[in-house]
Amino acid sequence: MIKKLAAEAIGTAFLLVAVVGSGIMAETLTGDDALALLANAIATGAALYVLITTLGPVSGAHFNPAVTLAMAICRRIPAGEGLAYVAVQIIAGVLGVWLTHFMFEADIVQLSMKARAGWPQLGSEVLATFGLVFFIFMAVRYRGEAVAATVALYITGAYWFTASTSFANPAVTIARSLTDTFSGIAPGDAPGFIAAQLAGAVIAAGVASWLIREN
Repeated sequence: MIKKLAAEAIGTAFLLVAVVGSGIMAETLTGDDALALLANAIATGAALYVLITTLGPVSGAHFNPAVTLAMAICRRIPAGEGLAYVAVQIIAGVLGVWLTHFMFEADIVQLSMKARAGWPQLGSEVLATFGLVFFIFMAVRYRGEAVAATVALYITGAYWFTASTSFANPAVTIARSLTDTFSGIAPGDAPGFIAAQLAGAVIAAGVASWLIREN
């Protein structure tokens, strides 16, 4: 269990370093929001592939409370273990953001000022998280060796085809509310995103379980 939690902590922290760090670097080097988003998406997708490939055999490589919730609903992880995963994911995500601020010589403690509000944004997060969880379940069932590529490619694409740029992760949302950089989200908008993400995960777990059920 300790090794599983350590893997979740390392993976989630590095995921936030990738998301926030690439956002800072892209914003610093370009004056073009589209180019910055492209760099942000590619870096995040690449990091996800590495993290899931290497840490998946240890913990399952959730790095995401929405994924953990879906797995618990479908009894693929015990509830107690799931709660421990979520706690570690949230703490590690925040630490990952602080480490990124340190690397880029920014104030360690920040609050985002970037507004991401409104029903279209919330609906986007339902869709983004539904897709992430649904395709994880389908890949695990039919193409287990392709889970890392599935998640990495989906998130890279979803940065562009969702209005919210596909946070799809409550731990990432909390952590990104603590960075006033390219990838941030205002703390007041984070609860709505998290509720939408959890709703998307629950729906996806139900649909995927029905689809792959053999009787």
